[in-house]
Amino acid sequence: MLDMVLQNLLSPAVLFFVLGIIAAIVSTDFHFPKGFGEALSIYLLVAIGLKGGIELSNYTLATVSMPIVGTLFLGSLIPIITIYILRHFMKMDLNNAVGLAATYGSVSIVTYGAAISFLENLTVPYESFMNAMVVLMEIPGILVALLIFGLMQMKDSEHMPTMSSRNVGIIANSPLANINKEVLKESFFGKSILLLVGSLLVGLIVGTNGLPLIEPLFIDLYQSVLILFLLNMGLMAGKRLAVVRRHGIKLLLFATIMPLLYGVLGIFVGALVGLSLGGATLMGVLAASASYIAAPAALKTSVPEADPSIYLGLALGITFPLNLTIGIPLYYSIATWLF
Repeated sequence: MLDMVLQNLLSPAVLFFVLGIIAAIVSTDFHFPKGFGEALSIYLLVAIGLKGGIELSNYTLATVSMPIVGTLFLGSLIPIITIYILRHFMKMDLNNAVGLAATYGSVSIVTYGAAISFLENLTVPYESFMNAMVVLMEIPGILVALLIFGLMQMKDSEHMPTMSSRNVGIIANSPLANINKEVLKESFFGKSILLLVGSLLVGLIVGTNGLPLIEPLFIDLYQSVLILFLLNMGLMAGKRLAVVRRHGIKLLLFATIMPLLYGVLGIFVGALVGLSLGGATLMGVLAASASYIAAPAALKTSVPEADPSIYLGLALGITFPLNLTIGIPLYYSIATWLF
C-alpha cells in the first residue's frame, strides 16, 4: 500500500498538481492563459467520451446493465447520506447541506482520469465501459439533492409551492417545482454532460474503425494533456486553501472522511455488480470524488443561497487533492483485498 501511494505521489501528474499548489501559495505571477484551462477541460471530456464509446461498442446491453444499476444506485444514495449527516449531526443549514450533497453526489472527471492513468501504469485491466458510468453518475447526484431540497422546503413551509415563470414544465405543488428549469437543462445538457454523452455516442457509432483518426490526438496524448490540466487545478486548489480554513474542523473532517467511506461503498457495489478489480476501483473513485464543474453550475441557479466557498472549497481544496494523492492507491488496495 505504502509503495503504491509513493509511486502515485511521485507520478508526473501528481507532482505537477503539487507544483501548482506551491505556485498559488507563494503568490507567483504564473497563470494559465485565459481560456486555456477550459480548452484542456474540453479535451479531457472528449477524450474520455470517445474512448468509452469505442470500447462500449464491444459490449452488449446485458453486459453493462448491472454496472448501470450500481452506478445509478450510488449516484442516488450518496446525496441522501450526505444531507442526513450534515443536517442531523453537523446541524448545517438546508441550503449548504444541499450544495454539498449535489457536489459529492456528482463526480470529478479529472479524478477519474487520474485513476485510469494509475491503473494503466500498473497494467491493471478495467472495463472500458466505465467511461460511460462517469456520464450516468453526473446526473442523479444533482437531481436527487435538488429533489430533497424541494421536499424539505415543502415540509418547512405552510404554503405549497405554486407555479411561476421559473418553474415552467414542472408539476405545480410538487418537490420538483423548486427546481429551476435551467437546472434540468444544465443537468442533462450542460457542457460536461453534452461533451461526454456526445463523444460517447460518436465513439459508439464509429467503433474501432475510428481509432486510426482518434488515437493520435485523443489517446496517445491523453497523459500529457492531463499533466497540464492538473497543473492548472493545482493553482486553483492552492487559492482555495485559505477559504477552506474558515469553515472549521467539522467540515474539514467531512471532506476528508466521507469521500473515503463513499469510495469503499463504491468498491463493494462494483464487486456486487460483477466488475473486475480495475472496474471496482474506478467505481470507488467515482463514488469518492466530488464535482467542481456540473454541480456548482446547477447550484448557482437553483440554490443561490448555498455558499460556493463551502462546496467548491471543500471539493477542490480538500477532497480533490486527497483522492489524487492517497485516495486512488487506497481504493485500489481495498479492491485488491476484496478480490
